[in-house]
Amino acid sequence: MRVTTASALARDLRDGRCDPLDLVDQVFARIDAVGDNAIFTETLRPRAEAEAHAARARLRSGNPASLLDGVPVAWKDLFDLKGRVTTAGSVVLASNPPAAQDAALVGAGARAGLVTVGALNMTEFAFSGIGLNPHFGTPRNPNGTGPARSPGGSSSASGVVVAAGIVPIAFGTDTGGSIRIPAAFNGVVGYKTSTGHYPMTGVFPLSRSMDTLGPLAHSVEDCVLADTVLRGLQVPDVQAALVDALDFVIPDSVMLDTLSPAVAANFEAAVVRLELAGARVRRVALPELAETLDVITRRAALAAIEALDVHWDRLHGPDAARIDARVVRRIMSAANSSAVELTILLRERKRLIAAVAAQIGDALLICPTTPTVAMPIAPLEADQEVFFRHNGLILRNTSLGNFLDWCGLSIPNGFDAHQMPTGFMISAPHGRDRAVLAAGLAIEQIVRG
Repeated sequence: MRVTTASALARDLRDGRCDPLDLVDQVFARIDAVGDNAIFTETLRPRAEAEAHAARARLRSGNPASLLDGVPVAWKDLFDLKGRVTTAGSVVLASNPPAAQDAALVGAGARAGLVTVGALNMTEFAFSGIGLNPHFGTPRNPNGTGPARSPGGSSSASGVVVAAGIVPIAFGTDTGGSIRIPAAFNGVVGYKTSTGHYPMTGVFPLSRSMDTLGPLAHSVEDCVLADTVLRGLQVPDVQAALVDALDFVIPDSVMLDTLSPAVAANFEAAVVRLELAGARVRRVALPELAETLDVITRRAALAAIEALDVHWDRLHGPDAARIDARVVRRIMSAANSSAVELTILLRERKRLIAAVAAQIGDALLICPTTPTVAMPIAPLEADQEVFFRHNGLILRNTSLGNFLDWCGLSIPNGFDAHQMPTGFMISAPHGRDRAVLAAGLAIEQIVRG
């Protein structure tokens, strides 16, 4: 399959080599060709055609709304899209009223000329790193040989829709890895912003303390351009760093444990290439990561506590039986948490955020995005214990970053013997998004090999 990046498509649009309405036709033809009915919870062709008409007029007049005017996009079904019910991957919200207006970020995208083609399937209520959905179906990972593989979650279809070549950019949310995991599983780039980087208005919440938003795309440049136009800028404020000025740290514990052979080999090969290219790479003691993992696993997860607040009435009424049992189990793990335990959890989080940031300094942390590649779907659907064992492992590296309030970027860095992608993650403390993106621009081709 020929991959067309959003940046290349945008250049063709500005130069008149393609037309926004033709792109809409191509998107819907590709949806039919892929034939996976679990990717979209709803397609929005009339909206896409109206937005494409407007983009065509701007482009032909030489007055594009942004660098991505006319580029097709799709949104995880947590984002309000005016006139439709936001499902959050669940059937229990079907009776909610349609959204009166777009989510704030969708509105920013519309002002930038992005053409919305639909709402994307996801893990119910965004609470899993695997990506299964018993209501709308599980999107098929388009990579690999052999049995159908999991798409990663919770932004499952956001990874699949880009990897399958349907749209060049999709938008997801990330609370414990929900952008970076599907990016790694599907072989695309995923950018998790710092908390507060984008407005959360009109986005159905999971954990108000840790929810973040961001793009999945074919390249780091595409993510930079998406971030540029969503913030209302006409030109990017991020440029590629100098490779020989980059300082990376690899932690000595937790994040390199229990890696599959291909994940370990591809990560180490990428590290060697970075060193040969002139980057500084240091392996450092970071015992705070083991402490963080202990806090996350020993106490109720912060995401579960906050999700229980969001869903209390649903989980204590008749709707509970209509919700994915795996999601119910994860949320209800917080049912016995006390106010004292929450206070301790928040205090420990604050301490560990400061301690790890002090240890890392101005360096960027690198590690595999996920310890394994995407797993076959069938065993995960058949056995809850298998599901939870894999879910915990897959979320480990990314969720540490969410708890520690990091931003992060996942870049594809190879395949295993079954042609399943692996991911390479760059992370940094809160607010260092530009440093992460600048590093990503500089090393993407090195990491890909």
